[in-house]
Amino acid sequence: MTADVDRERPGARPAEGPGGGPGEQPGERPGRGAGEESGGYELFRDDWGIPHLRAADALTLARAQGHATALDRAWQLETERHRVLGTSASHLGAEAVDWDRFVRRARIADTARRCFDRLAPETAAWVTAYADGVNEGLAEGAERAPEFAAVGLAPGRWEPWTPLGVWLSTHILFAGFPTKLWREEVARRLGEDRMTLFATDGPGTAGSNGWLLTGARTATGAPLLAGDPHRFIEDPGVYQQIRLACPEFDVVGLAVPGIPGIAHFGHTGHVAWAITNAMADYQDLYQERLRRTPDGGVEALGPDGWYRAHAHTETIEVAGAAPEQVEVIETDRGPVIIGGDPGAGETISLRYPPRVTGELGFDALPALLRARTVADVDTALDRWVEPVNVVLAADTAGSTLHRVAGHVPVRPYANRLRVVPAEDPAYAWREGETVPLPRTEADGPAGIAVMANERGLAAPLGVEFAPQHRACRIRELLGADTDWTSDAQAAVHTDTLLASARQLLSLLAWAPALGPAAERLRDRLLRWDRHMDADSTDATLYARLRTDVVHRLAAHPALKGVTGADDPWRSAAYPALFRPWLAAVPRIGYALESLLTVGLLPYEDRLALVAASAEAVAAAADETPPAPWGELHRLSPWQALPDRTPDASVGSDAQAIRPGVAGDHDCVLSTSSVPGVTDLFARGPAARYVWDLARREDSRWAVPFGASGVPGSAHHRDQTPLWARGALAPVVTDWNLLHRTTPHRTTHCRTEENPAMTAPTEPAASATPALRPAVHEQKVEGFGTVRLVPVDPAADAELLHGWVTEERARFWGMADHTREQVREIYEFVDSLPTHHAYLALRDGVPAALFQTYEPDADPVGECYDVRPGDFGIHLLIAPAEGEGAVKGYTEALLTAFIAYVFSDPAHLRVVVEPDARNEKALARMVRVGFELGPEIKKPEKTARLAFLTRAALGLA
Repeated sequence: MTADVDRERPGARPAEGPGGGPGEQPGERPGRGAGEESGGYELFRDDWGIPHLRAADALTLARAQGHATALDRAWQLETERHRVLGTSASHLGAEAVDWDRFVRRARIADTARRCFDRLAPETAAWVTAYADGVNEGLAEGAERAPEFAAVGLAPGRWEPWTPLGVWLSTHILFAGFPTKLWREEVARRLGEDRMTLFATDGPGTAGSNGWLLTGARTATGAPLLAGDPHRFIEDPGVYQQIRLACPEFDVVGLAVPGIPGIAHFGHTGHVAWAITNAMADYQDLYQERLRRTPDGGVEALGPDGWYRAHAHTETIEVAGAAPEQVEVIETDRGPVIIGGDPGAGETISLRYPPRVTGELGFDALPALLRARTVADVDTALDRWVEPVNVVLAADTAGSTLHRVAGHVPVRPYANRLRVVPAEDPAYAWREGETVPLPRTEADGPAGIAVMANERGLAAPLGVEFAPQHRACRIRELLGADTDWTSDAQAAVHTDTLLASARQLLSLLAWAPALGPAAERLRDRLLRWDRHMDADSTDATLYARLRTDVVHRLAAHPALKGVTGADDPWRSAAYPALFRPWLAAVPRIGYALESLLTVGLLPYEDRLALVAASAEAVAAAADETPPAPWGELHRLSPWQALPDRTPDASVGSDAQAIRPGVAGDHDCVLSTSSVPGVTDLFARGPAARYVWDLARREDSRWAVPFGASGVPGSAHHRDQTPLWARGALAPVVTDWNLLHRTTPHRTTHCRTEENPAMTAPTEPAASATPALRPAVHEQKVEGFGTVRLVPVDPAADAELLHGWVTEERARFWGMADHTREQVREIYEFVDSLPTHHAYLALRDGVPAALFQTYEPDADPVGECYDVRPGDFGIHLLIAPAEGEGAVKGYTEALLTAFIAYVFSDPAHLRVVVEPDARNEKALARMVRVGFELGPEIKKPEKTARLAFLTRAALGLA
């Protein structure tokens, strides 16, 4: 893996060489863009460590995807496999028992086996190939993942059905069936007419955004598709940026580790698609009546009387504690997930489509990879089952799609609301029937389609939806322009307007008889622009006011029935796993806008409650001035095991690992804290993407952490600063701009019938620099067009040897090198993921050698305190074409070089370290804007550090 070059090859950290670059003997890996037959697949990575896989056919590619994922995400994959089997507690301890008990009782693994058995044969072979690849890579991946040693765990074996189990366990709670338990208790305690009081079109699980712009709204005339799936943020991330290429297809997108293909967010070069949760209701809870038989078996009462139910006992091993027994019972409705002791207490079963039909929708996955049109995507998604999603799609021809995909059974509406009696046939599913799913084109008069978990296309399918705020705000923002570009979508992703604040602030405006401090607070908040910006103290004050109001509402007699201390139904009757759905204060917090609007409390009571909160918050603010919102509103991701290894990508600073960000639950930037409980947030954008249908290479993406799941690796969390700022990384599609790693062999596709099947090759870089693809091109006024192209070590060796051996290049440190040594050095540079060499062309003529490096992967990083975002450069101007030929020659080149470096938002500071004796170079850096730093001692020279920040150029 390129991210772990130091671990793979001792001594790979480069010694000092050309201008501070590598000077060791070249490595064995082919260089950037070099295609090589591997007998299996090729693995490339971009500068963010994102895997790009290329293979001879789809089966080999599926195996490659599993293998590469195991190298990057071994601990994550094994965490998910154990979660499927209900064996997490065997190494994580007692805190994992609740989950293990649930997935065993819900029969997740058995359902996955059933669904695998019903796959089309070609899909089953494809999924099996992925699982085989995981098994081939797990041992190597586990060696790199310190978590295995920390808990004494050895990697297990993936079965062909395991990926289906991962998908099921990841999404089994997506439809929020525990909300029916909450509604049941609300109806019991507050009255039937209050059952949906807390629905308010705003459950705590919503927050995803997606939008489509037709060509009429874009600068290119081609559609744009963008968004950000909102989930619990997990570390490593639940979405994996990846590229999958073979002769049949070439797709970039966001995969789920453990799942082959690209299910939810992809771009084939011809068509792109994306989803949000439809908020549909498709899982039912049934109140069961059970009894024990004389032989120890279990009977259940159904519409036709008592019958024998399935029952068996399993053992949950618990690290550091005694094993626990769990009885697994299944009735004709489904597996029993609550209660189950016959004759003792409440017993509830879960009915969910994959368990009933044996279908999960995986046959759609390979079809999506092969899609070339919107119609292809539409046809593929006709096979989709779980979860139920709203989909947007667009293709290069300008066609668009807006539809719901998934399986929603036909049954009474009451099933959506609450727990229903198992023995009553009126509540049965109508066998074989599904609700027709809405679909339409997305190219209406406005040229805008939005999906944000709101009522809309999926309204007939659910009960609780997200408020309209995010959807309306996105439409408002997009409707302001008809010249949208992919880069401009970040401004939509990061919008922080909190429209849901209106009702609370309206009551504050009319609150009676406020004291002086509360009056000042009211005036301040009424002047506030309602943006939850990271640097806003007004946002913090609003959050304090909201929290106080939530707690006062919770204490109000009208809600005492669900908030009182005597709540055995939450602590005892239902499993602890469901408590997040059953906690009253978060429910009040998420429903606050509605609760302050509807007639639960008289208007005067609401005014008095808000007034009391204003007084309390104002008094507290006088004692403790509010900190900026971003200091309080920090990411708190889920981890199966806390970090134990320093992280090279962001350092050990806790704020870099757990960043504070802008946004709030009802903002487009939906970073969801729990109102009334905490300002920290665990749910938010699990990825961001922009799919450009004009030029796929103009697409953009980012994830909260990085491409690697290995703590301490360079790409473990290198995207965290990018994600926290709302910036996006480019989607690289040119193979010549990628870094090729050691080929990995697979054998299952090399058969007797087709022994020559190998990965396709890519032509070598052009010997003529002017004909090579450029990584950067810029016209510099009065100077010409500067293009940066990758160095071809073989083709450029003669040119570079002539430059570096001149007396004027003595500080470059290669005066006595032969042509062959120069070639070998740059072959080694080309094999590294952290160091790159480019020829700078001025109007097509080689003008300079430009090198970049990551300081924390270079000896210079041992000589000063490297900051996150530091990026090193070296520059050697060509002879004759230098400063004597054109005034300001070097400054003109530096203008282009620095623009290239800072085009990546992750680069915050340019670092140079010329020889301390090179006064000419130092003076030039100062003229450009660099600030001189200290001298440092290196083995071959004394260097002088100099730094150029974004702020110095006005880019911060």
